[in-house]
Amino acid sequence: MAKKPASPAAGAPRINIGISEKDRAAIAKGLSHLLADTYTLYLTTHNFHWNVTGPMFNTLHLMFMGQYTELWNAVDPIAERVRSLGHTAPGSYAQFGKLTSLPDAPATPPRALDMVRVLVTGHEAVARTARELFPIADKAGDEPTADLLTQRLTVHEQTAWMLRSMLEE
Repeated sequence: MAKKPASPAAGAPRINIGISEKDRAAIAKGLSHLLADTYTLYLTTHNFHWNVTGPMFNTLHLMFMGQYTELWNAVDPIAERVRSLGHTAPGSYAQFGKLTSLPDAPATPPRALDMVRVLVTGHEAVARTARELFPIADKAGDEPTADLLTQRLTVHEQTAWMLRSMLEE
């Protein structure tokens, strides 16, 4: 007698989205690093928003607010893509600390233009993290992740350029 397929009540069916478990695991791992980098940069940017001083206060305070808001809105889609691939998204400071390629925000807030330099470096680092994952997602035919990475690369490269422009004399 043939076995009946398991009912949905018996547990969730295996993930079958056309991406192998091995590729889903590799992509989820890369996205976890991207999530940690994004969250770390968010915290640093928000810190700088609170602590910026000097003649450029208003300009930087408002600019940092726009940037940390964009970063905050980016973390959810990254985490949800990890979940869509069947993996658990990291979500603690301890996990992010182990996964991120960025240093923590300085304990003593730097001068305004040094904040800008720190953020340029941070956005470039996040762009590198996204770019490293792109070939894995592309090879696996994971278009949603590739699209997410393209969007993140666009934001981080453009933001780094705009911040870098503030440092030119």
